[in-house]
Amino acid sequence: MKTNKYVKDLQEKTAAELNTELTAAKKELFNLRFQNATNQLDNTARIREVRRNIARIQTVIAQKNA
Repeated sequence: MKTNKYVKDLQEKTAAELNTELTAAKKELFNLRFQNATNQLDNTARIREVRRNIARIQTVIAQKNA
């Protein structure tokens, strides 16, 4: 499955790499929301996908800190 591979890739990364990926995902989400507000976004499902990826990244960070 696609998500299982993504989570495994996240678990192999260091905390610093996870934080940079989290920052990039949040910026992407901001840009997607901005495009959606100005009716320029074609694939609105991408917003949901990015939000879930952010949650996955935050979960892996919490697991590493515990």
